[in-house]
Amino acid sequence: MCKVFEALKWASSYLKEHDREEYAAEILLRHSLQVSRSEMLVKFREEMEEEQLESFKKLIYLHAQGRPVQYIIGQEEFYGRAFTVNKEVLIPRPETEELVQSALARIDRLFGKKAALKLVDVGTGSGAIAVTMKLENPSLQVIATDLYEVSLAVAKQNAENLGADSIEFIQGDLLQPFIAKGQMVDVVLSNPPYIPKGDIVTMSDVVTEHEPHRALFAGEDGLVLYKRLCEELPNVLKDKAIIGFEVGAGQSKSVAQLLQAAFPQAKVEVQFDINGKDRMVFAEVGF
Repeated sequence: MCKVFEALKWASSYLKEHDREEYAAEILLRHSLQVSRSEMLVKFREEMEEEQLESFKKLIYLHAQGRPVQYIIGQEEFYGRAFTVNKEVLIPRPETEELVQSALARIDRLFGKKAALKLVDVGTGSGAIAVTMKLENPSLQVIATDLYEVSLAVAKQNAENLGADSIEFIQGDLLQPFIAKGQMVDVVLSNPPYIPKGDIVTMSDVVTEHEPHRALFAGEDGLVLYKRLCEELPNVLKDKAIIGFEVGAGQSKSVAQLLQAAFPQAKVEVQFDINGKDRMVFAEVGF
């Protein structure tokens, strides 16, 4: 038999030996026990059932082999909500929460909180941006697009689970569905693939071996999709509009130049994240 705290101690050491983050042990233990952190602490000196212990060990071995914790437990928290994730979608990152937060503030400042705006989340993946924008500002008409039906299925599931049922989902390549229909929008947000292909050699195998490469890599310089988006945006934006991109560290200057070239009169601004990295580029068009 094994007490809860003993299982946690073993798992932390095991993950450390395999060059994995020790904090993952607690997340996987809580998942195995189906308890909150405070409930886990209360149970610290209780014996674990043999079945629970074996299940927990299997999860630890999976993570030690490189599978992301979020894919093991099937979810990740984003903006205070639990989003379902699997191997078909990128795991939402905290930096993207800052894109959402800034977009909400800009919409409020430039249009007013209750403005009935049409917002598109391009390359929605898990739906983290689209669903959060809709739940935080219900007056928005939110449309989420993705090239892959399997990714859209995850986004649809998250919208349903979290009560953002009115989001429209469209399968298509970037902004092409809107151009084809002559549809105009007020806000475009996107966290597209932006990692240069060459960077794969320096990245963690937890990412490169498990997360979908189509959601990570974008050509030799990582700017392929920003270039295409900047070509397409003038065809879909209303006279007054907001554009918000998440970018890779060090890419902001290039992306800002692309946006400025597409919209010479726009106010283009690079925004730094909480860690001081140039992580977002916004354009305010027509204000």
